[in-house]
Amino acid sequence: MLSGWGRYPRTDCRVVAPRDEAEMRAALLSESSVIVRGNGRSYGDPALNPKATFSLRHMDRFKSFDPMSGLLETECGVLLQDIIETFLPRGWFIPVTPGTKFVTLGGMIAADVHGKNHHGAGSFGDHVESLELMLADARVLRCSNSENRELFDATRGGMGLTGIICSAVVRMLKVESAYIRQETVRTRDLVETMEAFEQSRGWTYTVAWIDSLATGRKLGRCILYRGEHARKCELPANKRGEPLAVARRRVKTIPFEFPRFVLNRVTVSLFNALYYSTATPGSAIVDYDTYFYPLDAIADWNRIYGPTGFLQYQCVLPAAASRSGLTEIMTRVARSGTASFLSVLKLLGPGRDMLSFPMEGYTLALDFPAKSASFMLLTELDSIVEAHGGRIYLAKDARMGATLLRQSYGGLDAFKSVRRSVDPSGKFTSLQSERLGL
Repeated sequence: MLSGWGRYPRTDCRVVAPRDEAEMRAALLSESSVIVRGNGRSYGDPALNPKATFSLRHMDRFKSFDPMSGLLETECGVLLQDIIETFLPRGWFIPVTPGTKFVTLGGMIAADVHGKNHHGAGSFGDHVESLELMLADARVLRCSNSENRELFDATRGGMGLTGIICSAVVRMLKVESAYIRQETVRTRDLVETMEAFEQSRGWTYTVAWIDSLATGRKLGRCILYRGEHARKCELPANKRGEPLAVARRRVKTIPFEFPRFVLNRVTVSLFNALYYSTATPGSAIVDYDTYFYPLDAIADWNRIYGPTGFLQYQCVLPAAASRSGLTEIMTRVARSGTASFLSVLKLLGPGRDMLSFPMEGYTLALDFPAKSASFMLLTELDSIVEAHGGRIYLAKDARMGATLLRQSYGGLDAFKSVRRSVDPSGKFTSLQSERLGL
């Protein structure tokens, strides 16, 4: 039984785990329908295929690294955690990172993940120099901006539907330390929140926790965290001896599934009020793990939503419509009584075409327990997103309809054309692609 990180839906899948490219080629040729799975950190059903789900975690070898240019070539199954722990002590960090380090390189490319620095650095796919893609007929093509360009664009964000990413070359980022110079800003409402983001465009990283249940004058209040890679001279004296030390946090575990009644409007409201009031504005030096991956300190945190799992809803609204759209979404969520425990707001820069999610504007991520009231609420939020010209992130999606996909992704037809040209029989298929008519 497999699921995404949201633990909804769960499906009985036949798993194939090739250990190298030769095994993968042989397995691929014997299948009529298949999808690739990294480390299972997409939230919904994009990495589920009951007929054959290929797990590529065995394909996790580093192939080469150039310390002069920072170009890293590695197989697709390597974890981001392993990349960081191997290359950060050498002074190199990943140029764009999602909110967890327990994702694979192939998954990061397939979802074209974005981070807290999208407004300046773009998405992860913008830092991929080239990739090796195994097609449905087991041929391997090299894809880059100069070779098979359309296929390269379709694969970055293509959710594994163009082929299997065997390996990739990524441009790493040079850093002086493993620490972030963080500044914390507390805002009183959505107007202040958006003003704080706009005033922080000069910062490399910005992200906000936003109170999803605040209403009235407090609607949209947040804690904004902005950051820069700390230089060695900015570190406290006791950290300058090992400025590139890999973080070693004690990981706590959620040992069991929480009863569904634990997360409700009252408990989440109390948590939000406490979190907002205790966040201390000002500057601090924090390790990269604390800044980029706070939830990785809690193993199996997805269990807090109980046995039925949860839905993550992440949308992006274009810049001109963000204020009105966010106001409507936050108001509707606050009135619903369906509490979102984790609510995150980020500012995005210009995006790319095809199925890449980002567009210039604001992206909001919300979590809800997988129950009927949540499904009804999210259908209402879909209407708000559609009316404001926004879209839903496929890597987080478990229930969007095909109509919203067609109306919100302008590059959909171009993606389908490229996909048909390399996989005319539709061998690469997921539960998500079938649901959305991809």
